[in-house]
Amino acid sequence: MNTSTLKPGVLVSLKTTLSGGVNYQRNDLEPDHADGGGGRLARWETTRQIENSAEYERAILARSAARVAIVRVCHASSFGLLCPTEREPQLQTAIIEARRIAQEFNTTSACTNIGIYVLIGRVASDDVEAVRAIGAEVQSMISEMKSGIDLADPERIREAANKARQIAGMLTDDVAGKVSAAITEARAAARTITARVVKAGETAAVVVAACTTAKLDAARFAVLDMEAGAVTAIELSGRAVDLTPESPMPESIADDGSIAVRRAEVQ
Repeated sequence: MNTSTLKPGVLVSLKTTLSGGVNYQRNDLEPDHADGGGGRLARWETTRQIENSAEYERAILARSAARVAIVRVCHASSFGLLCPTEREPQLQTAIIEARRIAQEFNTTSACTNIGIYVLIGRVASDDVEAVRAIGAEVQSMISEMKSGIDLADPERIREAANKARQIAGMLTDDVAGKVSAAITEARAAARTITARVVKAGETAAVVVAACTTAKLDAARFAVLDMEAGAVTAIELSGRAVDLTPESPMPESIADDGSIAVRRAEVQ
């Protein structure tokens, strides 16, 4: 049996580095010693010196712009960035753009250097471990939205809704549609709570009781079914998530001297 509740795509591991231009000096004020109460105590101070503050600020902005170029075509999750297959051409373009931004800065900088490193693994629509992992995360966000409603906490609702919207982009249309409806319902509840409890001062319990959560419940059951299907697939096939690289990933030495794995080229 194969599960088919995920969109096929790739898991993107993104690392950005900023090296040079900053020196740190540590001065020990009090060496490590027993504090007399069964613990230990030590004190020190750290001095940071930036060689060229204007260049360093440019480096921070350029590294952020390079990262955003890649992140904006992906869906954020606690496992990393996820990009559906239909967005892979945009992802490849984004990687090229991110490296262009870094290279443009590096050729004009005197003491600071930006590094962009990308590792990509393939996630198939029937990868049962991926289904379980992503399903569990969506389930957590649905529970968080519902808890936010129960506690009359609009910010908690909105934060969970934003995370759910990101990860739902990797679900197939039927499950994603239920999750999207749940997010809409939760956002409506957040607006109601803000207007009636936060601003008008109504009793939270009365307002919460008037909020509907039917679509949240429907989404929760849809995700539970998705995870249950993944478990059945594991029992029958034993197939695990395939995160093999798209292409050979040679090691390269980052500017800070560390060894990093870098995608050889963008196809």
